[in-house]
Amino acid sequence: MKTNNIQTATVGGGCFWCTEAVFEAVKGVQNVRSGYAGGTVPGHPTYREICSGLTGHAEVVQITFDANLISFKDLLIIFMTTHDPTTLNRQGADRGTQYRSVIYYHDETQKEISELVLKELEHYYDAPIVTELSPLPPFYEAEREHQDFYKNNPDYGYCGFVIDPKLAKLRALHSDKLKSPSF
Repeated sequence: MKTNNIQTATVGGGCFWCTEAVFEAVKGVQNVRSGYAGGTVPGHPTYREICSGLTGHAEVVQITFDANLISFKDLLIIFMTTHDPTTLNRQGADRGTQYRSVIYYHDETQKEISELVLKELEHYYDAPIVTELSPLPPFYEAEREHQDFYKNNPDYGYCGFVIDPKLAKLRALHSDKLKSPSF
């Protein structure tokens, strides 16, 4: 029996509610925490401050996963194919630097894998990929009401209009990587 190989990844692909919902469905993912990273304002920011666009932080998720069950590369491929990494500071109707596409690598191995995935997926899109690739800055966990948002609010309008289509795309492209085929 293999022992756990627990690792952490940090990515931002627009609203963290969407990104969190995607990764909570992926086999091998143990935990997903919504939060903020990459800003210039010191201290723990609030959601209201992030929404102002003045802190420089991105909405991100921190993913704890068992690398024996899902690789960092596979997580990145899922990430890059379930949001639009070709739009600068925007995902759908969400606009601002807090919604940028970003991969925060935790070590040199993650950096190398990220560079490889970005290069491999260049052909997947008609426009250039604008995903930021940077070393992990401090991660600030978002407020409690932003954790497990989709799971706790499936009937919220945003969930139906924005998150459900992302989950449908996840099922269509990566059904073999899901915790449950009926997800």
